[in-house]
Amino acid sequence: MSNASETLSVSEKIGYSLGDLAANLIFQTLVTFLAFFYTDIYRIPAATAATIIFVVGLLGAFAFTPLMGIVADRTRTRWGKFRPWILWTAVPFGVLSLLAFTTPDLGPQGKAIYALATYALLVLVYSANNLPYSALGGVLTGNMDQRNSLQAYRFVAVMAAQFVIQVLLLPLVLILGDGDRAEGFRNAMALFAAVGTVFFLITFFTTRERIAPPPEQRSSVVQDLTDLARNRPWVVMLALTILVFVALALKGGMTIYYFQYYLSEPHLAAFLERVGFEGFMGGLNAALTGVGLTEFQWPRDAPTSAFSLFNAGGIVFMIAGIGFSRRLAERYGKRNVFGGALLVSTLFLLAFLFYPPDAVGLVFASQMLHGFFYGITIPLLWAMIADVADYSEWKNRRRATAIVFSAMLCGLKIGLSVGGALVAGILAAHGYDADAGAQSPGTVAGIRLAVSVYCSIPFLLGVALLGRYEIDRALEIRIERELGERRLGASPAA
Repeated sequence: MSNASETLSVSEKIGYSLGDLAANLIFQTLVTFLAFFYTDIYRIPAATAATIIFVVGLLGAFAFTPLMGIVADRTRTRWGKFRPWILWTAVPFGVLSLLAFTTPDLGPQGKAIYALATYALLVLVYSANNLPYSALGGVLTGNMDQRNSLQAYRFVAVMAAQFVIQVLLLPLVLILGDGDRAEGFRNAMALFAAVGTVFFLITFFTTRERIAPPPEQRSSVVQDLTDLARNRPWVVMLALTILVFVALALKGGMTIYYFQYYLSEPHLAAFLERVGFEGFMGGLNAALTGVGLTEFQWPRDAPTSAFSLFNAGGIVFMIAGIGFSRRLAERYGKRNVFGGALLVSTLFLLAFLFYPPDAVGLVFASQMLHGFFYGITIPLLWAMIADVADYSEWKNRRRATAIVFSAMLCGLKIGLSVGGALVAGILAAHGYDADAGAQSPGTVAGIRLAVSVYCSIPFLLGVALLGRYEIDRALEIRIERELGERRLGASPAA
């Protein structure tokens, strides 16, 4: 048996991280563009599209993910518990991603049925892929510092996928479809499916499970659920996950309205010119057309263009923040670093409330600083969940990695659903009119509150909640040492 606390190689960390890059090329597209695709491209009525997304989201959170956690923990193969699911789902994930963004002409009812079926199957396969993938990060090594490093690699890959989707997907759709957005989405998803399938296979072949449940372990589903309910760090992490993703969904959904209806369009255009963006795009397109290629078709209006650049800046600084995460966690502990960084990042969100419409530079600076400090927290969330699985094994002498992670993925999906619903609810409560060229002062005030105060409340609650999370640096070290001694003692029998 290999040492469960051994140092992971760079190639294994990169191989593992490519799995999340592959999954997020699809996941980020679903989160950011699925509603737009259904309503504006496939021409499904907005109410029908909202129902499909909501119903399938609930299925994913409360049926597919918990079921997959139970199944994965009871999987027995020569490759381990979790790795085989990445292999088995690689091709179906790619095929269903393509089908979900294909637009057959089936009539109004047929379109709705097709969208519901393909999206539900995609979410099912996503759960069968991503839940075991997330749990795999908890069994590659028992060394908690190595887990911090592994999660940092993983979330740099996630940020790369997020950059591709949030910044480059719409231009890519225009290029690959030659102006036909339906064709462009289909071709883009075919590209992502092919790349993703290869990356999933790399993850499977480059990783190795080293931590297994104790050989004598015999537990039932009821016992696993009872262990969870008694595990206070798990309860804290579930609530924290929900709060974080409520805030992220609310911020992600509302910021475009902040750009469209609050910030000054002339000042946005002047900012783009001042930072050299327009000149860069002109030079890029001249170079592309000069060699016979199609122009890089970036959105033309200043608010949309500035919003894409705003997202890009935030993502770049998040990646920078991720780079500091491991060393800070090793020195001060995950809990303390997570809480401190989340608090500072929230202060930069609150600042959005005070900026006048012409303060475009300050808006971008706050986004980048928010991104940097929030980036520090990104790998820690998932590393802490892996620590919770260790805590459960340490306390109960039973290990159920996948069901611990499945609960957290449920929290993620609940948070995204609630946050997404809050976007529409807040707009409605403040009198938003989609057909109006300009919004009322009350609506604009609501938008400003949403991207600042309302987004900050879940984050601040999360900071307070971490006071109930008992796995500090000293307990991390104790759990790692004692579990290592148990596993070493059990290895001859294994």
